[in-house]
Amino acid sequence: MAFTYFFRDRQTLDQIKEHVIPTTAGKTSIKVWDAGCAMGPEPYSVAIYFAENMGRFAFKNVMIDATDIDRSNLFEKIIVEGIYNIEEIKRLPKDILQKYFAPIDTPNKYQIDYNLRQRIRFQKHDLTTLNPVGENYNLILCKNVLLHLKYQERIDVLKMFHDSLSNEGFFVTEQTQKIPVEIEHLFIKVSNEAQIFKKALS
Repeated sequence: MAFTYFFRDRQTLDQIKEHVIPTTAGKTSIKVWDAGCAMGPEPYSVAIYFAENMGRFAFKNVMIDATDIDRSNLFEKIIVEGIYNIEEIKRLPKDILQKYFAPIDTPNKYQIDYNLRQRIRFQKHDLTTLNPVGENYNLILCKNVLLHLKYQERIDVLKMFHDSLSNEGFFVTEQTQKIPVEIEHLFIKVSNEAQIFKKALS
């Protein structure tokens, strides 16, 4: 099973806070797609960043589509229940841990806040089908997935992401991933600190 933890790659999360979250102010529908979500720490980390940097009522407008090919058939249950062990959350700042996680009866297990769980929906999805799970996303994240695809598959998937973004949408990938030269014109890099791109309009 894939292992990750909360607030992994905090530098990129901080850049999402700086460049992406402010553009959602005043919107009644804020859509995020986390493609390759594994067991959920990444989409939940993004949800925490949104919750911490927008009003309580505005956060209710956020919906995160968390998708993964999930050959284990375990991710949905984990994400829906929002129960994680101490190893996955111990890197969180103490105030965030106390605010969004509560211990349960099982030793060393914590459950994430109900209001965050309500903002994330999981579905199994294979990116190589090139069928997006939605449209007009304000933010699409795809980290540690593209490197497993063949070069042309990567180009095709990135084109799909571009088409699935709103006109003001952003795409985020891992630090080591580069946009293939054939489609560089589709994305405008907005940060020197992380691989965050804004959708380029033709």
